Amino acid sequence: MPGRARGHQRSRARTPSRQRRGRADVLSEAFRRFAQSLAHLAGTVGAFAVALLVVLLWAATGPLFGFSDTWQLVINTGTTVITFLMVFVIQNTQNRDSRALHAKLDELLIAGSGTNNRMVEAEDLSERDLNRLKDHYVSRAQALEQAANRRRQAARKQAGARGQNGATARPGRRPH
Repeated sequence: MPGRARGHQRSRARTPSRQRRGRADVLSEAFRRFAQSLAHLAGTVGAFAVALLVVLLWAATGPLFGFSDTWQLVINTGTTVITFLMVFVIQNTQNRDSRALHAKLDELLIAGSGTNNRMVEAEDLSERDLNRLKDHYVSRAQALEQAANRRRQAARKQAGARGQNGATARPGRRPH
């Protein structure tokens, strides 16, 4: 840099905490990609077919091994390990999907006129507050439904009153 001595330049060397964060970010991104790919793959027909084939092969080998404890242990251990690992993979994918969905809904709430922006952080509410919120919206929905029913009844009464006053419509035509 012109006008500065070499020793006074700002060091861009990474500090140990930045290096750890960088490695953690790389590992996190690698796990995210792995979990997303594996969760997608596990939900395919091919994955189901492979799992079914493994179980059928295992069952077919039962007579060869005399249905021994070791034979049973193979399938029990295999399925337990796979289930245990898949819990973390699926949870990672679900967490990511949930965060993405919340971000999309937050965007809609913020962009929409007349919406309650306080709802953006609804997922952070306590269980008690979420129940109160649900009760509030259920009662609002019921009130809106009752108001719509009253409007429909009033419209029917008006239509009936017009019909009694001799303003009946001819078949195939709508009344004015």
